[in-house]
This record gives sequence, structure tokens and C-alpha cells, in this order.
Amino acid sequence: MSELNLDLEYLPKLPRNKDVGIGCIGSGFIMADCHLVAYRAAGFNPVAIASRTPENAKRVAERHAVPKVYDDYRQLLGDPDVEVLDVAVPPDLQLGVIREAVQHGDHLRGILAQKPLGMDVAEAVEIVRLCREAGIVLAVNQNMRYDQSIRACKCLLDRGVLGEPVLGTIDMRAIPHWMPWQERLGWVTLRIMSIHHLDTFRYLFGDPTRVFASIRSDPRTAQKFDHEDGICLYILEYDNGLRATSCDDVWAGPALEGAEPDIGIRWRVEGLDGMARGTIGWPDYPNPTPSTLDFTTKRHPGYWFQPRWKEVWFPDAFAGTMAQLLCALEDGTEPEIGGRDNLKTMALVEACYQSVREHRAIDIQEVLDAAQRPDIASM
Repeated sequence: MSELNLDLEYLPKLPRNKDVGIGCIGSGFIMADCHLVAYRAAGFNPVAIASRTPENAKRVAERHAVPKVYDDYRQLLGDPDVEVLDVAVPPDLQLGVIREAVQHGDHLRGILAQKPLGMDVAEAVEIVRLCREAGIVLAVNQNMRYDQSIRACKCLLDRGVLGEPVLGTIDMRAIPHWMPWQERLGWVTLRIMSIHHLDTFRYLFGDPTRVFASIRSDPRTAQKFDHEDGICLYILEYDNGLRATSCDDVWAGPALEGAEPDIGIRWRVEGLDGMARGTIGWPDYPNPTPSTLDFTTKRHPGYWFQPRWKEVWFPDAFAGTMAQLLCALEDGTEPEIGGRDNLKTMALVEACYQSVREHRAIDIQEVLDAAQRPDIASM
């Protein structure tokens, strides 16, 4: 019986040169508590920050030793020390920021944009076009790909330990902290949480052919603002027979109203030769709880392997997204989280909305073709 290699590749590749100057736009939670924490731990070089609340930007700069603070992000864009831009603004503002940023291609080489990449597929296409024409490398912060358990599972799939995948599932029972701009946009789950899971399925298994989605509002959030996409269920169909499905339950029962909570995110991948299951540590934030992976295989019957690590999704995975962009700039390659590839994740999200409206499974190519743009239609 052959020995299994338990040295799983769950950590991201890091760039050789970590001194590239990073300019940060935004000083909210995701920048202050995730990006900059991870960048400092990885040895990256944030050189400047700006946000719509300059006082908050100053506090964040002091906390993370960022040397330059600008009152306006346009001043930051003009700083020649900024080679890579980290954009952490609400989705309805992202296109405007990037449209201005690409005017500084004399020194700006790369942009890391937040997910979702704009308000819809059309805006995402425009962002991709702007960066391509300016010669700027675009990456999208799809950070669940860099959760340690997800990357370890991908390693098992790539090594053939699980065999041909048959079924993949994600079961999320969590009560997120909604951001103020979500009320303005009327968004809850699909573009905020589900986009992580949809992109993760793409990362693990490749592109599905079609998706069927069913959603209802979240009773708790409905008391605060109107929204369409509260509790979301969807099934991804692959031509080879593989099915992937997720239950994204942001209600999670009356856990804030007096009932006992049962909070967590669990995933599972079943293959012809083995099975992997895991948990995502994010719902325990700010308690640093590593995600987990257990797997079993026909090659070693009657045994569960349980590799463990100390790293956590929030904030450690955020080093992976920036590292991927920096590595792409070093090597002259397209990032694995590149903007062009992310159009397919955006299209998958839009297909879920369309499926809900039309009560049918939506072929992903329908969404790509409907954009009527060569950027997408030729993919």
C-alpha cells in the first residue's frame, strides 16, 4: 500500500520581490483587519492609503505603519511609488475608481479589485477592458480560493487522491455582518457570500454548464431593508455528470432572537476513489479558528487523514490574493484570479439571478452571450 504525501500545498506561492509599493484605497474593516494585517505578516510593502474618511485612513495608517496618507484617492493614484493598487471600495464605486486609476499606467502595473467586480457582468467587462487597454494586470480578490482547507482539497483533487469528483457541497449556516452599502444596493447574499462559493466550485472543478437557483428573503434582514437574495440554494450541473450544490443560509434560525445557535460552514467533495470534508473557520471571527480538512481514500481503507495547520482564512488568506498578483507581475503571466477569468464567476452569479426570475436552469453561455461583447462571447 503506497504512502500518501500529506505535505499538501495549502499555502499560496509568494513573490520573490516583496518590495513592490502597494497603494490602498479604502480603510474599512476588510482593509484594516484583513488586507493590511496579512500584507504585514507576509512582508509586503504598503506605501500609501486613502479613503473617503481621511481620519479613519490616518488611524489605519498608524496601526499598520503605512508611511503616506492622502486625503483624496486621486492624490494617491498620482504617487509614483504606488506600483500596485489595492481597491477596497463598495461595488458601485469600483468602476469609477478604476477608470481613473488606469490613467496612471506610467507607474501603475497592477490592480487588485474587490469582489464583486462591479455591479454586474457589464461593469466587470468594462473594468477588464480598461485594464487591458492600459497594460495593467487586473486580479480580483476571490479570497475563498485561498482558504487553507479549500487549497488543500484542490491539492488532493489535482493529485488524484479522490478520483473523479462526483458531488461537491457547501452548507453555510451563518449570520454575516451586513455592510452599510448593501442596504443602498438591496443586496444580501448572492453577490456577497454566494460569489465565494460559486468561485470556489469553479476553482475546484472547472466551469459548469448551467445552474438552477431558488431564493427567498432573509426574515431578519427584511426588517431592515428590502432585498431579493436572502437564503439561496443552487445546483451547478457539469457535462460529465458532476453536481455541485450550496445552501447559503444567512438566517440560520432565530439564533439572535433567543434560540440556540448552530453556526458554521461545512463543505464536502465525494469522488470515485475518496472523499474529503471540511469546515471553514470564518464564522468564529475574530477568534482565530483554522479551517479543517479530513479525507479518506480507497487506497487506505478504514482511515481518515486529518492534516491540520495554524493559518486561518481571515486574515491569512488575503496574503494569497495579493501574492498571486505580485507573482503574475514578476513572471509576466495572467493571475489565476485574473479579471478575465473572473468574468465567468460574475456570469455565474448573474445566471443565479436569472434562474430565480425565470424558474429554470440557466446555461452559463446564455449570460456570456447576452453581454454581446467580444471580451466575453469569445471565451
